[in-house]
Amino acid sequence: MSPVATDVGVRGGDVGASAHLFAALGDPTRLRLVVRLCRYGPASIVRLAADSSVTRQAVAKHLRVLARAGLVRGRRRGRESIWRLEPVRLEVARRYLELVSRRWDRTLERLKAAVER
Repeated sequence: MSPVATDVGVRGGDVGASAHLFAALGDPTRLRLVVRLCRYGPASIVRLAADSSVTRQAVAKHLRVLARAGLVRGRRRGRESIWRLEPVRLEVARRYLELVSRRWDRTLERLKAAVER
């Protein structure tokens, strides 16, 4: 098990799930959808596709990728689905990034001390 996985409380197969999380966030269109949901709250595909060059069908595909990564969840309301963010998964991403940042800071501090000797 990787040290990063242990430090953020992720065990075994969950490390692979976190890789899917970062892969999902790595696409600019999906990241924009996440930002929109963060900023404006739950929304339908029609609303998420508004003012965008991305079609509703493409938005639906991107939302399915985000849902598989556990970042969003859709619920039917009448004839449409309303999509909302799953903040717990964003918290997992934040903890990973924070851990990596702290490790880089310590590594750079050691490098600086070695160079200054």
